[in-house]
Formats: sequence, structure tokens, C-alpha cells
Amino acid sequence: MSGPRPVRAPRGTELSARGWQQEAALRMLQNNLDPEVAEHPDQLVVYGGTGKAARDWRSFDAMVRTLRTLKQDETMLVQSGRPVGVMQTHEWAPRVLIANSNLVGDWANWEEFRRLEALGLTMYGQMTAGSWIYIGTQGILQGTYETFAAVAAKLRSTGKGTDGTLAGTITLTAGLGGMGGAQPLAVTMNGGVAICIDCDPRAIERRIGHRYLDVRADSLDHALELATEARDARRPLSIGVLGNAAELVPALLARNAPIDIVTDQTSAHDPLSYLPIGVDFDQMASYAAEKPADFTQRARESMARHVEAMVGFMDAGAEVFDYGNSIRGEAKLAGFERAFAFPGFVPAYIRPLFCEGKGPFRWAALSGDPKDIAATDRALLELFPENESLARWITMAGERVHFQGLPARICWLGYGERDKAGERFNEMVADGTLAAPLAIGRDHLDCGSVASPYRETEAMLDGSDAIADWPLLNAMVNVASGASWVSIHHGGGVGMGRSIHAGQVTVADGTAQAGEKIRRVLTNDPGMGVIRHVDAGYDRAEQVAREQDVRVPMRETE
Repeated sequence: MSGPRPVRAPRGTELSARGWQQEAALRMLQNNLDPEVAEHPDQLVVYGGTGKAARDWRSFDAMVRTLRTLKQDETMLVQSGRPVGVMQTHEWAPRVLIANSNLVGDWANWEEFRRLEALGLTMYGQMTAGSWIYIGTQGILQGTYETFAAVAAKLRSTGKGTDGTLAGTITLTAGLGGMGGAQPLAVTMNGGVAICIDCDPRAIERRIGHRYLDVRADSLDHALELATEARDARRPLSIGVLGNAAELVPALLARNAPIDIVTDQTSAHDPLSYLPIGVDFDQMASYAAEKPADFTQRARESMARHVEAMVGFMDAGAEVFDYGNSIRGEAKLAGFERAFAFPGFVPAYIRPLFCEGKGPFRWAALSGDPKDIAATDRALLELFPENESLARWITMAGERVHFQGLPARICWLGYGERDKAGERFNEMVADGTLAAPLAIGRDHLDCGSVASPYRETEAMLDGSDAIADWPLLNAMVNVASGASWVSIHHGGGVGMGRSIHAGQVTVADGTAQAGEKIRRVLTNDPGMGVIRHVDAGYDRAEQVAREQDVRVPMRETE
């Protein structure tokens, strides 16, 4: 077939490629387009409205065909979702190198990207969509959980909370797609109540079906009624509301709704994926396609209304933060001067973790057997018995997370931890504890792999927010260390012109060589986060570097 069709990764131990490194890339590419995983699999869109796994179906078929025939000393090159060459390299080289959406600076904007995309020359790879390591909504869930846990801790420290959880609070947010769909479960896992707005009824129903969202309200009044009842009972509850966030968030502010926390995860990074006020959802796609400039302007004006209401909640005393979708930047372009009055989530809550080399470590069971994930969960608890937050997360994830596609897990591990976990997983493959190898990767949203002034590198201590050398160095280090596939992308979750980021995946196939690769990659990859933050002047990063013997030449004496 040359057009849309259901795609699902094979399960079990039978190889369709010449080795597990190639098989892993093949299965993870296919898994990204599994109907359980992808937002619009027929269009090759994995998440974020436009984030694709392959440029077109012909390119997808060519990648599948190539991965099945790729030798152990060959590397497939992928240019924005299309395989453009196979080079003889060596066994320690990645089997796949990927570059997505990268444009020269003066041309790095949505208009030029869309012109080139229409010519069939590029595609938008988001972060884990075009690098074949998306694992469904769980992939963002733990980071979202950690963020809301940090919000709860801040509320407690400022006297606004009680017990360090979100119990007794109401969070207001919007967006229930591939990324935003993690929000309701992350809030309830922290004990709170969430009101989640989305303009797509399918997104609400899908989140309920996957147990990320509890109920759907009949109206805004019904949502407030359910939320206040649950808040007063200190009972976790997530509530979906159908509507346009640009209308409903201001409406809740006008009612003086008792909202304690406000954020947003609509697809605001791409104005063509944000519903303008006055446009019916059913007409959105055709309007955006026919009049993109007009649609963009109206979407930005609507975002300005949305952000203005978020600032209003902040002025009223709520904890308000940007969750990294560029809605503040788009609102600023529409003329709202106070768009950046509230911070992004990384400088507000996450940067101390980045200084320790901590970030979203994830793995997928290529066997397709959930028992393999249960076994790795147990192994992590044995490896890090002193880590109470990890134990709490792993326990809750095992009980509450619905697998999408290949069974997978994510947790935040730091420098000196990821390599231990990866080597243990490789041993479990070797001794037969696991039925088949694991694909070990991470989100591109990590401690040392992104330059993104509106998100990961917002408000850096030394002002180096826009320095993009770091993700390029990260990618090169991972290539040199033996990763199975490595990617460099432009845009990600914040949009064209606003970020450069890199990703890696390393396969635990049970061999001694895989163990050596894992040790190097999973040491050096988070190590980039430590040295990046040492270079920026963070005391905690310097402390970690000293304690863990991370060499930083500019901190060494002659």
C-alpha cells in the first residue's frame, strides 16, 4: 500500500530486520503511528496538531523497507521525515541519524516553513514524533506530575497550601491532546481538582477512555459545581469541558471562579492549531487551509484574550505559569503587553532538577508484553530504594497509567542514575528476565538537550537563553557515545524560530556491546545538563559536578 493504513508495531521476539538496533527503530517508528498512540495516524501526525513521524506515506514505506535491510555497519539518514541515504559507518555508529524542520535563521518562521512544506521539502517533527520515541500521553505525564508537585510545594511554602499536595485546590487549564492530555491525571495524582477545557469532543472522550480524565461536564456551571464539591471534600477529580479556552477562561475570571492554579497546553505554538473565537471547531481545518494569514491573526488575537485572563487570575492571587506552548509569545505578537507577566514552568519549578542532570528517562518494551514493564518497575525500586518520589511515581503509574501502543514507562532520573538503570535493563534482557530488548530514550525536553528561550532555557542565570550550541553538542556527544539513533530538530513544542533540540535512543539488546554503549550514552547525555548549567553559573550544578567528578575545564585549576 502507498497510502494511509493502520500501523502497529510487531510484538514478540521474531526479527524482521537484521538486528535489534534496526528492529527497535522500526518498531518505534511504527509505534508512533499506532492508532492508540497517534492523534491523526492517517495523516502521519503523532501529536501537537502537526508533529509527524514521516513526511508522507511513500517516505514511511521507504524507511520501513530500509530499516529491514540495514546492515550492522550502516546508517540511514533521514531529512525531515524522508530517508535520503544509507552510509557505511561502523557498529558503534547510530543506525539512524535524523534532522527535522531545521531552517537557516532568517528563514526560520512559520510562513517559510509552510511554503517549503507545501512543496514537499520538509515536515514538522515536534520532539518525540519525528524521532520515534513518543510513548503516548504517559511520555509527558511524569514531567507534568513533577511540575504540579513542585507547584504544591511552592503553595505550601508560601502559606497558600496545607500538606504539600494539591488537595483542596482547583487547577484550570486547556488542551487535552497528545501533550495536554497528561494534565488532568497529573493534577489528580497530586490530590487536586482540575477543570480542563478542549474544543474537540473527541479529545475529551479519548482521555476519559484512557483514564486520564475522570468526567465530562455538561456546561461551565456544571464544571464549577463538580469542582467545588470535590475541592471541599478534598477529593481528587478531573473534569473535561467542551468549548473554546479563549472564551471560557475569561468567562471564569469574570465569575470570580475559585481557581487556585492556571496553566495551558493548547497547541498555541502553531497558530493554525488554535481555535479563534467565533470559529466553529468543525470549520477550523478548512478555514486554516484556505486563509492561513487571516486565521493566524484571529488565533493570535484570541490567544491574547486567553493570556489576558490568565494574567487576571494571577493578579487575583492564583499561581499561574506557562507550560511551554508559546502562548505568551503569540499573545505578545497580538499586542498584549503583559503577556510575559507570569513565568514558564522550567524557571519557576524545574531548573533545580536540570542542574542535577535530571530529566525524562523513558523506555519501551519491544516485546509488547506489559510484564516486561512491571519487571523494570521492580528493578528501579530495587536500584534506588532511597528515592521516595520515584517510588511514589512508579507505584502510581503501575496502578493508573493506561499503556498506548507498546508498553512503556517514564521516570525522572539524574546524572549517575540513568546509566545504572540502563545497564540493569540490559542485564535483564541478557538473563531472560525480559522477553525482548528495550528501547531506552527520553523526551527532547531534557536538562542539556534544548535551546528554547520560551521554555527550557528561559531566564538562564547568565543570559544564555538563545545559545543553540548546547543541543548540537548534545547530539554529537550521543553519536560519539554509541546511541542507536540520534535526532536534531527545530521548533518542537514552542514553534518555528524558537528552539533547537536533540534526542537519542539507545537499545538494550542484552549484548556486552549494548551495555558499553548504554554506559557511555546514559552518562554523557545527562552529563550535558550538568555542564550546561555549570557553564551558566548555577551553584547546584557546580556542586553536582564536583561530587560526581564531571570534568569542566573552565572550573579546573592549572
